[in-house]
Amino acid sequence: MRIDLHAHSTASDGTDTPAELVRNAAAAGLDVVALTDHDTVGGYAEAIAALPAGLTLVTGAELSCRLDGVGMHMLAYLFDPEEPELARERELVRDDRTPRAQAMVGKLQELGVDVTWERVARIAGNGSVGRPHIATAMVELGVVPTVSDAFTADWLADGGRAYAEKHELDPFDAIRLVKAAGGVTVFAHPAAVKRGECVPESAIAALAAAGLDGIEVDHMDHDTATRARLRGLAGDLGLLTTGSSDYHGSRKTCRLGEYTTDPEIYGEITRRAAGAFPVPGAGGDARA
Repeated sequence: MRIDLHAHSTASDGTDTPAELVRNAAAAGLDVVALTDHDTVGGYAEAIAALPAGLTLVTGAELSCRLDGVGMHMLAYLFDPEEPELARERELVRDDRTPRAQAMVGKLQELGVDVTWERVARIAGNGSVGRPHIATAMVELGVVPTVSDAFTADWLADGGRAYAEKHELDPFDAIRLVKAAGGVTVFAHPAAVKRGECVPESAIAALAAAGLDGIEVDHMDHDTATRARLRGLAGDLGLLTTGSSDYHGSRKTCRLGEYTTDPEIYGEITRRAAGAFPVPGAGGDARA
């Protein structure tokens, strides 16, 4: 089995619609793909309607968190999307995304970048607006060559010149809320130093003690030595280890299935989940 547990659609900051995402996942030879848009479950219905036979969909989300001033992302799998407390927190984060993005556009303009909110809003479409949409606008304007190049201290990285904060969950609250909704939690790309400051490994131990299920080890932002270190840490803490592409369509260079999760780990995630079940494909709607 080929299992990719981290992918984004146009419901947040990917460039594939949810329907395109599942069709592309099947074309890439995946057996399982997780839809983990940022702080939203808005892509679920379209993805399920278009799900090809032979592909299983894991419903999830990537929750925006912050610990001691450091940003981090928590992957949540197979939770009940209707559970009210977690739904309310996701809404608070989403509601804060637009004014935060507008603030970053204003800071870029002060830095001499000829970017407009209208351009960013056009790029985001109906998705949950975020920094990758602003970065895409910067690429269009020739300010930076790639989206990744916008995530530096000069521009949009945490603490960068054009950075603005938004409402984010405390990760300990995120674990509690996801578990209460029957879901499973995995700390996304915990050592992605290219993105900015990372939480210390001592914090991962504290999160594990609070019920964190796993950490994402095999990821494009982790080099070989980092993966080995994280795998050892996970073993010491009794955490599951996953591998994922963090696919964003054409917005990033990673490919669906570039990194995958061991089937035994996937099986354990599904055994722990009580809020939702993986959805097997039944052929889908080719028009979706």
